[in-house]
Amino acid sequence: MKYDVVIVGGGAAGSVLASRLAANANTSVLLLEAGPDYPDPANLPDEIKFGHTRFAEAPDSEHNWALRGTITEEQGEIHVAQGKVIGGGSSINGQAMQRGFPEDFDAWSSMGNDEWSYAKILPYFRKSEQDLDIRDDFHGTDGPMPVRRRQSGPMPDIQKAFHEACLQEGYGATEDTNGPNPSGIGVSPSNNLDGVRMSAAMTYLGPMRHCLNLTVRGGVSVRKVLFQDLKAVGVEAESGGEVFTVEADRVVLSSGAIKSPHLLMLSGIGPQDQLQEFDIPLVHELPGVGQSLWNHLSAQVAFKVKNGATLVGDVDAVHFSLHYTSQGSSEANDMLLRTSSVVDERVEKVPGLRTMYLAGGVSPEEMGRISCTLGLPEGSGYVKLASADASEQPSFNYCFLQHPNDIRRVREGVRMSVKLLESDPYKDVADYRIQPTDEVLSDDDALDLWIRQTVGTARHVSGTCKMGPDSDPMAVVDQYCRVKGVERLWVVDASVMPRVPRSGGCHATVLMIAERAADWIGAS
Repeated sequence: MKYDVVIVGGGAAGSVLASRLAANANTSVLLLEAGPDYPDPANLPDEIKFGHTRFAEAPDSEHNWALRGTITEEQGEIHVAQGKVIGGGSSINGQAMQRGFPEDFDAWSSMGNDEWSYAKILPYFRKSEQDLDIRDDFHGTDGPMPVRRRQSGPMPDIQKAFHEACLQEGYGATEDTNGPNPSGIGVSPSNNLDGVRMSAAMTYLGPMRHCLNLTVRGGVSVRKVLFQDLKAVGVEAESGGEVFTVEADRVVLSSGAIKSPHLLMLSGIGPQDQLQEFDIPLVHELPGVGQSLWNHLSAQVAFKVKNGATLVGDVDAVHFSLHYTSQGSSEANDMLLRTSSVVDERVEKVPGLRTMYLAGGVSPEEMGRISCTLGLPEGSGYVKLASADASEQPSFNYCFLQHPNDIRRVREGVRMSVKLLESDPYKDVADYRIQPTDEVLSDDDALDLWIRQTVGTARHVSGTCKMGPDSDPMAVVDQYCRVKGVERLWVVDASVMPRVPRSGGCHATVLMIAERAADWIGAS
């Protein structure tokens, strides 16, 4: 059977696309997902359904690709959790629904992508969401994805101290970090409802599964895109040890910012030298495939919490974020501070904490942290082929903190976090700082090394198939998400972002991207 559209990857973007494209009863849609599919919500595993666990992020979870990637030279390769399940990352993530900021999208537009200005993408943010707290021109009320600000139940003491310290330091408060003025300290928005993780598979795909023109298949790994001359005509896939071909009029890659460029290269689209190295026939040279890998990083200031002070609340406890502009930055709100317990509030399958937190014999359950996130990095990494075998993961490196302005801003943010920790609002909450030590903190070189040795990362990989005009030699797709140089092939996921959103989150933006692209693909 030949389909009108085949979508490769049933993650956040793929679920949105399948839902929206299948709304046209005259369009046959096939959604292929390498991980398991759970069509009946009653059979959804607890580690996917409930947002209070991180079991699905464990390396041995069947719902995790469990990739290995390099973070810094000092740390080498680390485990990188990526959703391998219907809903993708939206089925295993922390349920943050922080949009990109208005200036992010106006920056995308200024790079030659005028369809992505804030004015043009705002309707698609609104289309995607059902905001349960705010009703105004910036928020949707009847979209598939619920958005709320966790604020029921008592406020944990570490959150209260962080909020008061930021205000005391002179930062303003914002009622809506997803609105037109997100600067300052505000409540982080979430798509967790009463403990349930409202994934894209549940909210978008679920209500459309009855459509006869929509077919969803889990347990299917796509090996490459098939071409006739320079036109995509289908995909080669594998399931249960059987290799087969699927024909399609339109092919969309929505496999995420690591797997989508990997599939392009396996299909003969990418840097010519990499394809030649692994004897992959060249279909079309695009040197930008796999380059411009963006991600958010976080450095952690750890402290001992005083006896009786609360670190966590119930499922809906408030979490604050401070978006601020670093000293001398030409970009507003390029940095982000948050606070949390060291032991993740979401229960982990295998408790694993860095040894730095065990200093002084302090129990990890007695520790809090302030996280300093580089919202708008200047340095980027890459994804490269490691084999011509589709079953072997590609090589990737975040290249964190190699740009001098990146390490400078994180260093500044760590010292700022320490200053907050030493302020009056923390006097009844923080007993003492554990890391970094005074000795490390007082020396720039020592602090830089400590940051590189301990920095953590988010699952906000993006940019590896970035959009851009023909004048940009590293652009992979045009602003309509069409792969350059070939026909009938699109990429729709975080990989098309020309820069990662400075807000510190990507999920809401990925949903918006898929909403936007669905209109173009549906009309093509």
